[in-house]
Amino acid sequence: MNQEIINLFDEYTHKPLSRSEFMQRLTKLTGGTAAALAVLPLLEVNYSNAVTIAEDDEDIITEEVSFEGDGTVMKAYLAKPKKINGKIGTVLVIHENRGLNPHIKDVTRRVAKAGYIALGVDALSPFGGTPSNEDEARGLFGKLDAQKNLNNFLKGLDYLRSLSSSNGKTACVGFCWGGGMANQLAVNSPKLNAAVAYYGRQAEAVDVPKIKAALQLHYGGLDERVNAGIPAYEAALKSAGIKHEIYIYEGANHAFNNDTAPTRYNPEAAKLAWERTLRLFKETIS
Repeated sequence: MNQEIINLFDEYTHKPLSRSEFMQRLTKLTGGTAAALAVLPLLEVNYSNAVTIAEDDEDIITEEVSFEGDGTVMKAYLAKPKKINGKIGTVLVIHENRGLNPHIKDVTRRVAKAGYIALGVDALSPFGGTPSNEDEARGLFGKLDAQKNLNNFLKGLDYLRSLSSSNGKTACVGFCWGGGMANQLAVNSPKLNAAVAYYGRQAEAVDVPKIKAALQLHYGGLDERVNAGIPAYEAALKSAGIKHEIYIYEGANHAFNNDTAPTRYNPEAAKLAWERTLRLFKETIS
């Protein structure tokens, strides 16, 4: 698909661009209303593609849970191996700016299938949870209190450490908005063992020396908006001696790991990035 169209959709999903303006610009790029309407389903996510690990997979157990956040009750999706021998590592899974949707729940199950306790936290819990309408969900993110939101995810890490089967070691993996949160957790949680950020906003350079976790950062080569922050972040990480890995997947777009987004999903990049993610988990929290 024309990269201009993909970039426009990225702008629509990350900036205050109205649906009507997006459609007007899409119509102009595609040459007409009919063409725009034909292209739209290829851009928007399709949750019928969200299940790679079934809810009733024989190796895992899933449940809806809650924990006390900063002045609110946080909703979350817990997945863990059915058979746990001893104590095992735990992973906080952080969603994109669409909330805790079927895709992120599937990612949470993938982590459990790999042998860890995984918790997908719903950042929109203060508003009653993630709404089914994606435009409505995206609009709510700007209404979150930044400090309370950070505290809610820090409390999610505490929740994981408190579980009887936890070995006390924690990692996080986040995507897009969640990738930015993964970087913030690395800055603000000295107990965090590993943070994996997929195409997420980088932490401020001045905060980098606070990081104790091992970092693994994944970027799509075509994602100019997010990639603009890589050089300063990398320089700060090197200067502070922070253990980190940076991977840029040439030809891949923002959201390349999201297999429900057909035009941006890159199966080769997603597979390699996930293998690297699980390798880091094995090295740091197993």
